[in-house]
Amino acid sequence: MSPFDSFRTARWIRTFNLVLQAVLFLTLFGGLNYLARNHPSRYDLTARHRYSLSPETTAYLGNLSQPTRVVVTITPDSDNPGNLQAYRDVSGLLREYAYASESNPNGRITVEYLDVYKNRHKAEEYGIESPEIVVVICGEKRRALTIDDLYSVKDKQREAFQGEQALTAALLEVSSQGRKKIYFLTGHGELNPEDVDPVRGLSYLKDQLHARNFDVDRLDLATVGKIPADAALIVAVSPEVGYTAAEQEMLRQYLGAGAGRFLALLAPAQPHGLANLLLDWGILIDDDVIYDPGAGYMTEEGDLILKIFQPHPITQALIDRQMPLRIGQARSVRPDPGRKLGGGLTVTTLAVTSKDAWGEVSYRLHNAPEYNAGYDIKNDRPGLEPPDHLGVVIASERVSARAGLDFSVRGGRIVVFGTGDLIANNRIALPGNLDIFLSAVNWAVDRDTQFNIPVRPIERFQLSLSASELSRLRSVLLLGLPGAVLLLGLIVYWTRRR
Repeated sequence: MSPFDSFRTARWIRTFNLVLQAVLFLTLFGGLNYLARNHPSRYDLTARHRYSLSPETTAYLGNLSQPTRVVVTITPDSDNPGNLQAYRDVSGLLREYAYASESNPNGRITVEYLDVYKNRHKAEEYGIESPEIVVVICGEKRRALTIDDLYSVKDKQREAFQGEQALTAALLEVSSQGRKKIYFLTGHGELNPEDVDPVRGLSYLKDQLHARNFDVDRLDLATVGKIPADAALIVAVSPEVGYTAAEQEMLRQYLGAGAGRFLALLAPAQPHGLANLLLDWGILIDDDVIYDPGAGYMTEEGDLILKIFQPHPITQALIDRQMPLRIGQARSVRPDPGRKLGGGLTVTTLAVTSKDAWGEVSYRLHNAPEYNAGYDIKNDRPGLEPPDHLGVVIASERVSARAGLDFSVRGGRIVVFGTGDLIANNRIALPGNLDIFLSAVNWAVDRDTQFNIPVRPIERFQLSLSASELSRLRSVLLLGLPGAVLLLGLIVYWTRRR
């Protein structure tokens, strides 16, 4: 009898075979874990690559030089379906940010989820008071994003998730070296960023700018004699005395040779001395007071309601959210119809009145406004844009082409508001007022850069069933499927018996 035919040998061979299988099994999983640990690779198999960061974001994350913390106060146990969707979208996106930053030990991103009601001590430590926000923190800098900042809205319904754009912009903002400085002009009765007065103060706006990593200071051109080199933006808010020719020339040089940025909020019935400067930028500012009898465009107190906006980075958020502006008395501002076209100058009217509005030129003489054709200002003349509406907010930008080169150099930027109280302490909390001013600031200082990051459309699925269809579906689920399984079992049983 051969030794290989004995039961003892067969048992040893079977045991050896089992041990060998176990060793191979352990070796296989050990090799897979080694590859996963040392050579990881991930694939996004979703249709729209909703879990993949854009190459632009990945490049930015690789160049971060400081660690960044992202604190999310959106909770998954909210009763609001919109907040639940935001939590899912944000948590999935931040998981990718944290993973992508692991290869950069100097700029690693950590994510923390915080319930501000259950963990007040930690919330106070971070300086967070509001729920349902995302706070990006790098050193002493921070940037708060609301849920509305993470979505594009159309017809009051969320259309697409733009969280990657918002988060990448916030990361670049808080991780950038230095803070951009905004100077508010003083010495001419302007509204004061240090003043807490409800009507003449801008203290709330100053706090909002500080929260967005801007330094705020005041500047008296007559005293200093020049515009500081670190001025990222100059703001004039409701001057009561006109600027001198010398001060206007300083601003002209700053905007021209220095490619500076200037925001002017000019109240009606007040001299400003900027007419020639603004005319160089294709902007006419009228000495009038706007009256708008259109339905829903003026309150009983005389405040103007602006509902019509032209597409522009400054107004896009208001357009998306269908948010109006409520302002006090205003003057009309409009593109100069005689301006030289071309030359790199682009003038855009941003916010306008209704078609019924007019600019009352004789407002100093008449208490009761009345339109006088040919005297008062109404946008019914050829060349005034947009037709039939009076402009209240206007932007001008100069871009010059470099000779022999295939790119252009961005020059100065100006935004003019035909009102002076838009951002006063007693008005800035009104819906839209803070939004449009901050958007104007971001556009002026080039924080409006549109990243090449695609938005992620929100896919909605809805199942519509009539009562009879729902009844049939219930019958199929409760009786049809169990009945089919029972029938199959009977067939198998009957077949085996035979």
